[in-house]
Amino acid sequence: MRKTKIICTLGPATDSPERLRGLILAGANIFRLNMSHAPHDWVREVVQKIRAISADLGIITGILLDTQGPAIRTGDLPAKLNLKPGDTFEFTVRGEKSEDTHSVDVNYEGLVNDIAVGDTVLVDNGVIHMKVLSKDHHRIRCQVLTEGILGSRRHINLPGVKVNLPPLTEKDLADIALGVEVGVDYVALSFCREASDILSLKRVLAEHGSEARTVAKIEDQHAVSVLDEIIDASDAVMVARGDLGVECPMEELPIIQRRIVKHCIKRGKQVIVATHMLESMIENPLPTRAEITDVANAVFEQADAIMLSGETTVGKYPIECVQVFDRVAKRIERSGGADFAHFAETGTDRQKAVKSAVALANSIEGSRIVVFTKRGFMADHFSQLRPNGSPIFAFTPSEQIARKLTLNWATLPVVMPFDTNPENTIGAAEKLLLKRGLINVGDQLVILTDVMTGGERFDSIQLRKVA
Repeated sequence: MRKTKIICTLGPATDSPERLRGLILAGANIFRLNMSHAPHDWVREVVQKIRAISADLGIITGILLDTQGPAIRTGDLPAKLNLKPGDTFEFTVRGEKSEDTHSVDVNYEGLVNDIAVGDTVLVDNGVIHMKVLSKDHHRIRCQVLTEGILGSRRHINLPGVKVNLPPLTEKDLADIALGVEVGVDYVALSFCREASDILSLKRVLAEHGSEARTVAKIEDQHAVSVLDEIIDASDAVMVARGDLGVECPMEELPIIQRRIVKHCIKRGKQVIVATHMLESMIENPLPTRAEITDVANAVFEQADAIMLSGETTVGKYPIECVQVFDRVAKRIERSGGADFAHFAETGTDRQKAVKSAVALANSIEGSRIVVFTKRGFMADHFSQLRPNGSPIFAFTPSEQIARKLTLNWATLPVVMPFDTNPENTIGAAEKLLLKRGLINVGDQLVILTDVMTGGERFDSIQLRKVA
């Protein structure tokens, strides 16, 4: 069983029932809805398709809604501008008109206050570099440093600048309400800069009565500087390497990725590595060798999930991309991992019990782990410790909880009702795993459950051989 989970972003190339079925059968675990491009009616329709096809196949899949976030963007231009080094360029706010032909309005009025003379401005995902020469109440005058063609509605990055944008826009709030309506399992916060940003998202979800898990997207230098606080506040973290690679020095990006993965595992939070993993496969049927190595590194670091973006939204070979992920992940997992779980924090008694169960499973070659969980937390603890060779079968009576566990490393969620007698529940789980061909007679099962003694329940670690 593959331990690293696969996230596919959906788009025109993959929203048909045939493609969705093909992605699930190829190994997709979670589907991402990018709200920067997703109309609400399309979201309602595609979620229904995912749920119906998953139920028909008997495979549990999760859905992640990714907010657009408070991005700073240029406005519309009547024609593209051909910029050359040495040109002057003006950004204007509040609808201010500039006499300079090389100018564009910006959607964020506070930009003039946040930026300083001498700061660097990166436009269009870092393609065009500029330096701030001067500013007043309504405009920022810059010098162009690199050649580039500027079109309408291009993204602006400000490396090292703390931007005072709100964590959630009106569009984000409307999109989150839609996500709650259709029952998404995860909500990602784009451009998360502080722990308070993710707490704001949690409050909004709570107000809607949603228990969806939250994902903090790390995309700028400031977020990296307060990484541990953000990890503690969130349920999961995404290494969003697109903007992060623009905001930070390129040579620092692999180190930042490794640091985020390590700290998430240490703190027991799921972590996703995303962006440009198989970018060449948007047009080509095979990846580059460098892309395979990049995917392999994320798997070796034992990230919970790796993600496809443009490869599965508009790419020509979406199913093949999932197959490449699946093939590379399975091979690298057999070769071992970075063992960041060695630093895992296990403070509570239950976490210590899980640690003992994992140690037992690691000492028995070919063993399987079985855990019974009503809220998903016990399964989270097992996944955090990254068992060496044992898959984690997480039984829960709740389909909603099962979908939330689709992101957990090495975890296969199974929906099954629990009996009032724990022994009956264990027996039913063993029969179900045998029926599905997930275990064989003679296999050793490490089971963490409760037992009844004298009318009271106690946590227990059991070792059983499948009869």
